[in-house]
Amino acid sequence: MEDRILSTHILDEEQSFEGTLRPQRLGEYIGQERMKDSLRVCIDAALGRGEALDHAIFYGPPGLGKTTIAHIIAKEMGGTIRSTSGLVLTHAGDLAAILSNLQPRDVLFIDEIHRLPPAAEEALYPAMEDYQIDLVIGQGPSLRTMKLDLPPFTLIGATTRAGALTSPLRERFGLVYRLDFYQPEELQVIISRSANLLNVQIDEDAAGEIARRARGTPRIANRLIKRVRDFAEVKASGHITRSVAQEGLAWLQVDQAGFDEMDRKILLTLIEKFKGGPVGIEALAAAIQEEKSTLEDVHEPYLLQSGYLDRTARGRQITQKALQHFGKSSDLFSINI
Repeated sequence: MEDRILSTHILDEEQSFEGTLRPQRLGEYIGQERMKDSLRVCIDAALGRGEALDHAIFYGPPGLGKTTIAHIIAKEMGGTIRSTSGLVLTHAGDLAAILSNLQPRDVLFIDEIHRLPPAAEEALYPAMEDYQIDLVIGQGPSLRTMKLDLPPFTLIGATTRAGALTSPLRERFGLVYRLDFYQPEELQVIISRSANLLNVQIDEDAAGEIARRARGTPRIANRLIKRVRDFAEVKASGHITRSVAQEGLAWLQVDQAGFDEMDRKILLTLIEKFKGGPVGIEALAAAIQEEKSTLEDVHEPYLLQSGYLDRTARGRQITQKALQHFGKSSDLFSINI
């Protein structure tokens, strides 16, 4: 996938940038209030008993703070975070190597946990339930297994596709949280905080302008403030006023609804090629030359949540709100919009 300004995927260049802006404590984490209140109680209770926090899984669209909250939990529990991905753990031995090096109250964070292969997933079960892992030693007739005791640790999984998790794995998590898109007011606070950390002077209404176009996603909000900062340093002596923010966002081709070129391509393809829909996801993905999984996991969540796209039994369908955004009349379409 191309490097979109509004992409929620993290590139190598962006990882270090995000790390500098990441909140370190639960009190600094903005948004997701119900999740924070629940976690505060569970963390305090676990610390009071001298135990590890129960295993937790966080799901929802990318860019909403799943990795950030895993880092915060590790710090709140006084442990270290060990991060990996379900794509990397191809064998049970890979998982055993990580688990055997954990210390009490450490956090093992597995991103894209729904992509764990069956062998690695099955090796997780005794580790999660009994803090033990089965090791295979030797080969042939001398092959034997032994149990290795593990210290009390917390497994944190993150996924954009909760439905892809197997039932046995999902049921072993004591804490399950869905992260929702952020409100513009919450993103405005995040943008102002990030600008302060970056030593960028930004007006309150400028932060609000960027927040309204950040698609409800903190990762995108932080990426936009970085790019608008670059624009302001070259074009406006580094001070981001509302007009500078508007000019910078126009330069980035991010419109009033927060759409970039790919978002507009998806919606206009539905309108112009498929007469508003409904159309199957495979046909739509082929028409815009994008992978089906990328369309479902990255592009669609915001368009669905914000009311520009409908998902019906017969496929994807444009909405009246999207037609109004592009200045199209619903009278031109035979579907009931």
